[in-house]
Amino acid sequence: MTPFPILKTLDESADYLSGAVLLVDKPQGWTSFDVVNKIRWRLRHITGVKKIKVGHAGTLDPMATGLLIICTGKATKSITQFQELPKTYTGTLKLGATTPSYDAETEEDRQYPWEHISEEDLELARQKFIGKIEQIPPMYSAVKVKGQPLYKLARKGKTIERKARQIEIYDFAFRQIRLPYIDFEVQCSKGTYIRSLAHDFGQSLESGACLTALRRTAIGGHSVDDAFLMLSV
Repeated sequence: MTPFPILKTLDESADYLSGAVLLVDKPQGWTSFDVVNKIRWRLRHITGVKKIKVGHAGTLDPMATGLLIICTGKATKSITQFQELPKTYTGTLKLGATTPSYDAETEEDRQYPWEHISEEDLELARQKFIGKIEQIPPMYSAVKVKGQPLYKLARKGKTIERKARQIEIYDFAFRQIRLPYIDFEVQCSKGTYIRSLAHDFGQSLESGACLTALRRTAIGGHSVDDAFLMLSV
């Protein structure tokens, strides 16, 4: 798909100015820009060049771990191509509670009953979220309204109306059910918010839900198994 070399480590012999693609396993607690900045700093020492283009192909929330594709030099022109690829995630959601951010980054603000939910209910709800669906981005997101990211408004306690977007869920499978927690795997299109999927799933069960763990395991044919940990950089 890309003429640039795909690296599974920071190879000091690589030509990062001409362009390279790095597969990174992002640690929990780091922002995607933390990863970009750390790699840019490291490449300055490797190449001796102060200004080098470095960018990522698809944001991961600080709470999430997993595959982040980093492009350098002329390879940054390929970022859009990587962003268009389908993504695969594994994660855990908790039924019976919601948070303002739809995940564990913020404290639970409401509790809901979940004892009424059967495995049949779960299966019927799961099927509703497979295929092309409308999804509203969470307030705690980088989506911009009038030039301002929503998360900045959310941190001020503001909530504004957001337009629904069409996304596609190719597969949504339960890996383990241990109520009120559900371990799952999702394959989805560009632009999907797994936090919103968890939130909407809870609502469909006449309850609530929030994301407690998330890991991106693949982007297109690229696997996190081939990535290197940022902590080793």
